[in-house]
Amino acid sequence: MSFDDRLHADARKLAPELARLRHALHEHPEIGLDLPITQRMVLDAIDGLGLEVTSGSGVSSVTAVLRGGRGGPAVLLRGDMDALPVTEDTGLAFASKVDGAMHACGHDLHTAMLVGAVRLLVTHRDELAGDVVFMFQPGEEGWDGASVMIEEGVLEAAGRRVSAAYGMHVLSSRIPRGTFTLRPGTLMAASDRLLVTVRGRGGHGSAPHLSRDPVTGTAEMVTALQTMVTRRFDIFDPVVVTVGTLHAGTRYNIIPDDAHFEATVRTFSAAAREQLREEAPALCRRIATAHGLTADVIWRDEYPVTVNDAAHAEFAADVIGEVFGAERFSPMPNPMAGAEDFSRVLDAVPGCYVFLGAHVGDQVDGPDNHSPRATFDDAVLPEGALLHAQLAVRALRRDAAALT
Repeated sequence: MSFDDRLHADARKLAPELARLRHALHEHPEIGLDLPITQRMVLDAIDGLGLEVTSGSGVSSVTAVLRGGRGGPAVLLRGDMDALPVTEDTGLAFASKVDGAMHACGHDLHTAMLVGAVRLLVTHRDELAGDVVFMFQPGEEGWDGASVMIEEGVLEAAGRRVSAAYGMHVLSSRIPRGTFTLRPGTLMAASDRLLVTVRGRGGHGSAPHLSRDPVTGTAEMVTALQTMVTRRFDIFDPVVVTVGTLHAGTRYNIIPDDAHFEATVRTFSAAAREQLREEAPALCRRIATAHGLTADVIWRDEYPVTVNDAAHAEFAADVIGEVFGAERFSPMPNPMAGAEDFSRVLDAVPGCYVFLGAHVGDQVDGPDNHSPRATFDDAVLPEGALLHAQLAVRALRRDAAALT
């Protein structure tokens, strides 16, 4: 039996174990950077496998290094572990037992798949032409856990900087179950946050001329931001501005002193991001001035654009085709407007991020990631683990050969 066949067979054998781990993680979701239950489950799952394991000093991360049998370079595999502040509405037998928290984005699958990759590669460590760093990361959902782990040294955990990094994300809709997709270059958008407080002078709703109404100024800002997107930015380098919260006043006939709104901002290039960082706050301030108001504007940087290195994207696509068959790979035509802090890793080292269709049933148009009704199929767990393992094995062979 060839090495690839043995790896395939071992992955299939892991399926029940990975499903049990995924269900346990799903029942006990944790949010943010402090995930003690999740961290303990991961540590227990990889205990006794001969890894060099460290936990984060400031967050509930787990970094595990597998030393290969031949020395050589090191590569990194990443799985994020945190859940979302969502109340689950799936009816699953293993639904969340935590009020207001749910693995609605599939990070429970990511964690279980990365554990599966650990178990596969430990069994075949003599085949590794280098070392593998496993990055079990908390706080992807808006907490920038990747930055924390990078600061704590995850990229150098093997004693030298990893030569490549790979990550994977499941999708509960959009693409057929079991299909992998990726694209070279920009894969996902940058994400930033715009917070605006408009300050006026309150008064009676019947006499607006005696007040300075922040509501009308705020309404103009919201619409002007949308107009700016269509008139100030190249349609071939798209920008998304979505106002998600808007608050003002306490009663219909009272003009309030202030109004407040927050928006998420998505851009697909560093140039568009920088332009919007300058122009959106300036637009809000100018409108405030025109209405005799003032505006406190905060632009909060979140995650940069997620960019797949072209050579690593081609490599990952080739691996998918060779391991699973050409029909299981579908090139991704356009980037997604979602954002990822794995972008921090790909800013530091070359690599690739891959999407895997994981919806339940035959329909691809079910509830999307982040929905309280999002569900994912356990059947993809061994396949995700196998792709992680094959990417590591083949990347180490390639990089070791380049060093000789």
